[in-house]
Amino acid sequence: MANWSSCNSKPTFRQVLLSAVFLLFSAVTNAADSATGSTTDFATNYVAIPGNQFASVLSGPDLKDKAKVKPFAMRISPVTNGEYQQFLQTHPEWRRDSVPSIFADASYLHTWSSPNEPGDAQKLTQAATSVSWHAAQAYCETENARLPAWYEWELVAAADGQHADARSDPAWLAHILSWYSVSSDQSSTNSTNIGHAPNYYGIKDMHGLIWEWVSDFNALLISADSRTQGDPDKLQFCGAGAISLQNKENYAILMRVALLSSLTGASTTDNLGFRCARDLNGERK
Repeated sequence: MANWSSCNSKPTFRQVLLSAVFLLFSAVTNAADSATGSTTDFATNYVAIPGNQFASVLSGPDLKDKAKVKPFAMRISPVTNGEYQQFLQTHPEWRRDSVPSIFADASYLHTWSSPNEPGDAQKLTQAATSVSWHAAQAYCETENARLPAWYEWELVAAADGQHADARSDPAWLAHILSWYSVSSDQSSTNSTNIGHAPNYYGIKDMHGLIWEWVSDFNALLISADSRTQGDPDKLQFCGAGAISLQNKENYAILMRVALLSSLTGASTTDNLGFRCARDLNGERK
């Protein structure tokens, strides 16, 4: 179901309408899955992530207010063009020539050679990008999954190959920042082939490949104006506290927050893709 959590206590009429229409689309998607038996092998594509408490970049200056994450499972790799193509074969309502504009903007899958063909064979193993939040969520539902929440994504993204939390390692920070420092025009021309070395949890390509959707992207409130960086009233995560921009080790993750907070559910970009997550009890949140 569409997630419209935000700092406002009541959803707007547009949000309620979009939720209703999205539920209708989800019903069509789920019906198609039942008819085709479309599922993904959980054991092959997902790994269990233990629950934990950690200091999120959104925790604010009081580090005692740690984020709490329950055990869940995450997809090992981002969804590829080949996998998304298979999704479109059974869910043609999400093709770029069929999807309503309220669910995907005009750039949705615009790099594909046709509405149902990514292009040459090499693209099949590359991460699917230019996919909207609505479309990503619909895909994850076909795997009996959902998009990961921000805290879940951030927890896994803090790991390197040997440590669950490598954020205090200057060498690792320098490595991931080197990718974030590349302009979007340059990075969009680079290969997005998945399959780099897994991190501590066994998850691949959390950094250095693409940006990724999270389920609660519309609850990440941060100003892109650097003049507000010291203002705790303007840098908020729904009242959780001010985001500290004083430590450069936060920059890589905070750039993701800034990007996601600027989007709508229909937005797409050339470097924005997704992976799915599941609750360990098999139910979607």
